[in-house]
Amino acid sequence: MAKFALYAELKPKPGKEAEIEAFLKLGGEMSHAEPGTVSWYGFKEDNGTYGVFDTFDDEAGRDAHLTGEIAKALMAKADEYFAEQPKIHKIAILAEK
Repeated sequence: MAKFALYAELKPKPGKEAEIEAFLKLGGEMSHAEPGTVSWYGFKEDNGTYGVFDTFDDEAGRDAHLTGEIAKALMAKADEYFAEQPKIHKIAILAEK
């Protein structure tokens, strides 16, 4: 069971939704190249906020992801795509099904 996770909350600027969705789809593809990333989900909430939820077996995998290509690409587009800086939450997974 993965024990570590990240949740990134992404509030879009008006009119940037299609670009964010394309970025999230690309991020999903890019995540396959990260051996420490167990799972990666890009999603849209009912309120229009976007997000990423990903899981890792260990802190090293999570740290590698936070300094990896997806994170760099996200931060490079942050001012253009998002109404505020992405909020990234480190999560400890306690249980799973």
